Amino acid sequence: MPLREVLATRYAVPLREGGSLPAIVEADDDGMYVVKFRGAGQGVKALLAEIVAGEIARTVGLRVPELVFVEIDAALGRNYPDEEIRDLLKASTGRNLGMDYLPGSTMFEVAAGDCATAEVASMAVWLDAFVMNVDRTPRNPNLLCWGGNLWFIDHGAALYVQHDWMSMMEKAASPFVAIRDHVLLSWAADVKAAGKTARARLNRGEFERILALAPDAWLEPEEGAETPEAKRAAYVEFLMKRLEDADRFEEEATRARLI
Repeated sequence: MPLREVLATRYAVPLREGGSLPAIVEADDDGMYVVKFRGAGQGVKALLAEIVAGEIARTVGLRVPELVFVEIDAALGRNYPDEEIRDLLKASTGRNLGMDYLPGSTMFEVAAGDCATAEVASMAVWLDAFVMNVDRTPRNPNLLCWGGNLWFIDHGAALYVQHDWMSMMEKAASPFVAIRDHVLLSWAADVKAAGKTARARLNRGEFERILALAPDAWLEPEEGAETPEAKRAAYVEFLMKRLEDADRFEEEATRARLI
């Protein structure tokens, strides 16, 4: 099922804690969304990572707010007082990516007594090791507490190896040592069990379904993958290789937790 499409009608609140200047935007369905803009410094690869990692997270059973495409009209924000934001909106005319805004949610904070169940933490650690997400740390957990549950957000830093396209496949078997900094690692009592569950839900067909959600324009040509179809196929092969070698990062996460 494709992602829904909405039209932005009002730029509401900038979220300056993110380097990419995301914002809360109101849309024509009366919904509010946290929008990541294609014109931001990280470009469309960050938006692609949001889709791929976010939808994989949803597939393995983690809670992720709904993702939608947000159309930005050239007129949106033209009278906004901040020049940087006006320039960002102008550079982002067209299709961008939004995540359903969870009103009243709070950022996960260990010092405030927030915690996770072993099942959720183990799957989160597995997921972030799988998609090579370097941005789920105590400093920047990218976790929201809402409705008594943990919600996983902001996956733009995942799949960082895509920014070095020619060596991406070589890094598919990486043990991902950065998992030692994961904010939920201390609760992740059984990453191996989480991996067993994830492997039962992930397969080539599922990866192809997720990559099909990405717009052709976001699949920029690379050497050896000059068309959107070839680019999708390359991502699928990377994810399949990562899944086949999951023992490596599962063992690394288990080892890191015991240190």
